[in-house]
Amino acid sequence: MLTFKPDYFDRFRCIADKCPDSCCKEWEVQVDDDTAAYYRSLPGCLGDRLQEVLRTEDGETVMTILDGRCPMWRQDGLCRIQAELGEAALCKVCREFPRLTHDYGDFVEMGLELSCPEAARLILNAGSSALFAVESEGGSAPEYDTDAMTVLKATRKEMLSLLSDTSRPVGEALALGLLYGCQAQSALDGGEIPPFDPEAALAEAKALAKPGNPEQMLDFFLSLELLTPEWEHLLRSPSPAPWSEQHRALARYLVQRYWLQAVSDYDLYGRVKFATISCLLVKHLGGSILRTAQLFSKEIENDTDNVEAVLDAAYEHPAFTDDKILGMLLF
Repeated sequence: MLTFKPDYFDRFRCIADKCPDSCCKEWEVQVDDDTAAYYRSLPGCLGDRLQEVLRTEDGETVMTILDGRCPMWRQDGLCRIQAELGEAALCKVCREFPRLTHDYGDFVEMGLELSCPEAARLILNAGSSALFAVESEGGSAPEYDTDAMTVLKATRKEMLSLLSDTSRPVGEALALGLLYGCQAQSALDGGEIPPFDPEAALAEAKALAKPGNPEQMLDFFLSLELLTPEWEHLLRSPSPAPWSEQHRALARYLVQRYWLQAVSDYDLYGRVKFATISCLLVKHLGGSILRTAQLFSKEIENDTDNVEAVLDAAYEHPAFTDDKILGMLLF
């Protein structure tokens, strides 16, 4: 079986107490059943403390957040469990974060989560190199629609090529990507489509574009679950920034991460709009793109309900009609 990962994947190293944020803040960490049983069996002070802070509801065990932080997070920024018992004693989520694994049965794709500051630095400063493959053990017969996956792999490659064309401004590349997403959805639905013509598509995009409404976009994101005061402050006091190559890298990351997931429900265009809206939001909020993009991921990507809300809004919310998105990209 082949495992695919970006060239920066193996360069990731947790920067621990030097991290400007922490995966031990704000989030309630899900603890897998085996690790939860192990924690509850531990003797001594650490075992007593773990039994106090583990909470099980609806069959799911979490580490209770106290004063906005994991109770195992020490003042020096390190984890008490890892310090006293070693990395192998961490629960699955803590051991793997920020590494992502998408297992499709006959192949695996791996990546890093943008919500980690050090991962964000690697992602947003990455070039346009493709995933590279390594041989790995395991594998099983795919349960997905193989014809659909063939289309998704081919169209993702084309989409990444469009986004990586640095001869085009980032906003223009994203506008082309939105129109190409329509064509890719048609291909996924079984339609026969002609080769994509970027110049004709750009002319069409400019003809369709209408003035967007960034304030309406921000109001929508303010209506979602908010995790940190810093994110709310950004949404209420944006400082729009010009497009940059890091925004282009953000777009590539989103396409790489979400495109193939359409094999589960055939909704590719919703994911294209999710990626485009996300880039527009990060640009409009401004500030340090590394911090803003990382906070976006922490607040949106790591909250399933928020992701679903954005996917629904991509079709239903008046701020996210195609013509208004094109207007925000091109004007």
